[in-house]
Amino acid sequence: MTSEQSGHSSAQRGGHGRAQGGGVRRRDDAGRERNRSTTRNKTETAPGQRTRVADPARLVAFEVLRAVSADDAYANLVLPARIRKHGLDRRDAGFATELTYGALRAQGTYDAILATCVDRPLSELDPAILDALRLGVHQLLAMRVPTHAALDQTVGLARAVIGAGPSGLVNAVLRKVAAKDLSEWLIELSAGITDEVKKASIEHAHPEWIVRSMRQALVAHGRDVSEITALLEADNAAPVVNLVALPGLGDLAEAFEASFTPGELVADSALSSGGDLGRLESVREGTVRVQDAGSQLVARALAGVEVTSGKDGSEERWLDLCAGPGGKAALLAALAAQKNAWLLANEPAPHRAKLVEQALAAIPHDSWTVRTGDGRDIGREHPGAFDRVLVDAPCTGLGALRRRPESRWRRKLSDVAELGPLQRELLASALDAVKPGGVVAYVTCSPHVAETIAVVEDAMRKRTDVELVDAGAALDTASLSGAVHAGNTTAAVPGHRMMAQLWPHIHQSDAMFIALIRKNG
Repeated sequence: MTSEQSGHSSAQRGGHGRAQGGGVRRRDDAGRERNRSTTRNKTETAPGQRTRVADPARLVAFEVLRAVSADDAYANLVLPARIRKHGLDRRDAGFATELTYGALRAQGTYDAILATCVDRPLSELDPAILDALRLGVHQLLAMRVPTHAALDQTVGLARAVIGAGPSGLVNAVLRKVAAKDLSEWLIELSAGITDEVKKASIEHAHPEWIVRSMRQALVAHGRDVSEITALLEADNAAPVVNLVALPGLGDLAEAFEASFTPGELVADSALSSGGDLGRLESVREGTVRVQDAGSQLVARALAGVEVTSGKDGSEERWLDLCAGPGGKAALLAALAAQKNAWLLANEPAPHRAKLVEQALAAIPHDSWTVRTGDGRDIGREHPGAFDRVLVDAPCTGLGALRRRPESRWRRKLSDVAELGPLQRELLASALDAVKPGGVVAYVTCSPHVAETIAVVEDAMRKRTDVELVDAGAALDTASLSGAVHAGNTTAAVPGHRMMAQLWPHIHQSDAMFIALIRKNG
């Protein structure tokens, strides 16, 4: 989103140009001469005349960054509410969105730049000042906002919401930042560094441990490590909004009238660069939902794979073991309703269970039930009870960094090890809960080897009654014209027995992993 697209006034975007020439001679009341330009740049030379109010679009971005920093909030949940609260029009909402997500994505790189421009450790700065600085850096180095506008508006924001004293610090630091463009800063920060992981971390704004993990994941999932640059760049690209029409219930005609385009990867989907989705009645009703194409595909793959557990003609029973907040559960429930099946959506957290109920509200209520409880107990309490089971396991979410850019700075390598036991216990419970002849889909929104291949292979080693089903083939069947495996876009994992991995730089989806496991019998 450029500054021209943002809809700001010329004063907000550019202000007056820098004074040229020596100006004209003037005398004060005492007769003394003074030299003053007739076109003085008030941003630089007249502190008393600088912007004293916060531009609404920048204020929204600031409030979101504060919620993320102070409250561990997710930007994608906070931003829409702040846009509505401040009544931003479409262009200003677009500007606020680009500013928010851009500052969050590049936070590590921007902090490295700021560390060279501040005379103290960044940890000693007031967190609100640091967030204002990050917004200023993004405008200066990565948006088409004139330098004087970026300075004036960021200083005005700081003055209005933090105070006059801090605004002086913001002004001084951002002037140092503005002395170089982004490429010059990257050259300076990378000078003398030979480690490829460290260099990629600086250039593409990912923590080193994530860069290293992604390199390992590419190789383990059968791709070339040279794709790491394309993968990191895809993480930093603004994500396209994906819609899904719930089968048998939703219709995308309204979305297409609003300039959405048909999805190319999965049926009944639509794509858009953004906008207020709340204006679509079908979205408000819940028959059309926001859902990444990768999530749609894995749900459809499970729903479409052959099972032999229900050959007696009885109603199939499906289970979503980790259903919150309800996106995949809604699609599964709609698919189940079409097949005269029934879905149990399990969620351990009561507040998330309510979100699941809301997500399922548009689907006939005799097709589903929500259970609040620990998914690890279901295999013991309901052994051999379900024909299809989805284990959308809690994970680091490294596959969705496009949509949750703050996660890359919030997650730690230790999270991988901490989540491992839970992932294994949930998969074990699912394998106990599925009927002989039924299928379990183990799914993560992460390509990390320890959360994907390792978990599945551990489960397979511990049991003699299970076998892998070709997940790549199931994704092909679920996709439009086998689009998952077109050209060099294969999701299959060579050498790992029919597991599959989607990639943002290949499939334009989140990095969803899926393994399909059938219980023998």
